[in-house]
Amino acid sequence: MASILSSLSKTIIGGFLLLFLIIGIFGNINFLDQGWWAFVFRWLHVMVGVMWIGLLWYFNFVQIPSMPKISDEHKPAISKVIAPEALFWFRYSALLTVLTGLVVAWLNGYGHDALLLRNGYLAIGLGMWLAIIMAINVWFIIWPNQKRALGIVNADANVKAKSAKLAMLTSRTNTLLSIPMLYLMVAQQNAGLGFLF
Repeated sequence: MASILSSLSKTIIGGFLLLFLIIGIFGNINFLDQGWWAFVFRWLHVMVGVMWIGLLWYFNFVQIPSMPKISDEHKPAISKVIAPEALFWFRYSALLTVLTGLVVAWLNGYGHDALLLRNGYLAIGLGMWLAIIMAINVWFIIWPNQKRALGIVNADANVKAKSAKLAMLTSRTNTLLSIPMLYLMVAQQNAGLGFLF
C-alpha cells in the first residue's frame, strides 16, 4: 500500500480503480442513458470544483497570509516551485469546472434558461454567472498578473509589486464570490433562493 500512496499518480489511479470496483459490484450502468452521462458530468463538475475552490481558499487562507512570515531566503521555494504548480491546477480546474457545469446544465435541459436567469432557474443561473466571472478572473486577471509577480515573465520590480497586489485583490474577490456561488449551486435543488422553515 505504501508504494501506491507514495506516488500521487498511483494514488489517483488507485482511487479510480476503487471507484470502478465499487461500481462494478454495486452499480448498474447504462452507457446509452443520457441521465447516466448527466450524472458523470455532475460528478466530474464536483471533483474539479472542489479542486478549484480548494486551491482558491488555500491561496487566500494559507499562502497569502503566510508569505510575510516566511524569510526572504525561503520565499523562492514558494514563488518558483509551489505557486506556479498550484496556479497550473488552479487555472485548469477553474476551466474544467465551468465546462463540466455547462455540460451538466445542457444535459439536464436547463442551461439556456439558467444563463438567461429565467424563473425557476434563478439560483443556479446566478451561481453559474458568478462561476463564469470567477473563471474569467482566474484566466484574464489573476494568471497574467501572477506570471509577472512570480517572475515567470520579465517585469521590473514596480510592475511585479502592482501585479502581485492586483492578483491578490482579484483572488480575494473570487473568494468573496465563491460564498454566494456555492450557496446558489446547492440552493437550486433544495430551496432555491427561498428558505425552508
